[in-house]
Amino acid sequence: MTQEDLRERVRAGGLLVPGAPALVLLSGGRDSVCLLDIAVQICGRDSVRALHVNYGLRGGASDADEVSCREVCARLEVPLEVVRATRPTDAPGNLQAWARDVRYAAATRLTAADGALVAAAHTQTDQVETILYRLAASPGRRALLGMEARAGRLIRPLLDVTREETAAWCRARGLSWREDASNDDEAFARTRVRAGLVPAMRDVHPQAENNVLRTAELLRDEAAVLDEVVRTALAGRNRIALTQLASLPPALGRLVVRRLAEDATGRPGARAAARLHDLLALDQQDAALDLGDGARAVVQDGMLRFARTP
Repeated sequence: MTQEDLRERVRAGGLLVPGAPALVLLSGGRDSVCLLDIAVQICGRDSVRALHVNYGLRGGASDADEVSCREVCARLEVPLEVVRATRPTDAPGNLQAWARDVRYAAATRLTAADGALVAAAHTQTDQVETILYRLAASPGRRALLGMEARAGRLIRPLLDVTREETAAWCRARGLSWREDASNDDEAFARTRVRAGLVPAMRDVHPQAENNVLRTAELLRDEAAVLDEVVRTALAGRNRIALTQLASLPPALGRLVVRRLAEDATGRPGARAAARLHDLLALDQQDAALDLGDGARAVVQDGMLRFARTP
């Protein structure tokens, strides 16, 4: 695989467009350095900026990451925005979720004026790890769909590129990168997936990772069909009669409930879908039930709708 082959493969994905503004999330690791270089080659230097968030979590190593990002951007002649963040002691969620929220919030702020796409350097390797982690941590079909190549203004141009290929690109281009020691810390579930589960699957079958990716691709195609079935069942409404919900096959009923809950709350609604039986047992005239994930089911005159939990 030559540099030209890899660049053209990314270009063919259509996420990076010549002349279109792009903000690359630059951690300093091999994947993000590779993405920044390819983005410059495809979009043009004047269209690309980079964002680095220094969380200060690893002391001097975090500062060294920032220095490395500045050096890479100086070499590629790309403007770099650095944001420093300190996690509040009462911040909800886990450390990685907080860091992700800070990163995307900063990217949203920086691209508000020009509407630039935000490019994250998730690779095919990350996709496999994400699918396996979600499968272990959360039930349901969506766990197997993996990350989307594009979600709003967030794009992932390297989802068809492996971590080995990004390293080879950087070496061939003489671009240095940083290794984050926390990536080997088995206190993080993702590290345990990477270090234990993925190698174990390769031992079972050498094409295990490709088979995971192919399964996710097939399920995404099927998900589009299921989404259309749900739209047909709802007929453009944000509610459904309990009698109609009861008449649907249970699998479709759960999908309808999930869609209504997610549309109302703006967040995943797996818990709501799992409570289909409880919803069907609600009084036909006037009832309410909190289902978790911020979703409240409300029944009025036999019609079920969802609202956010106060």
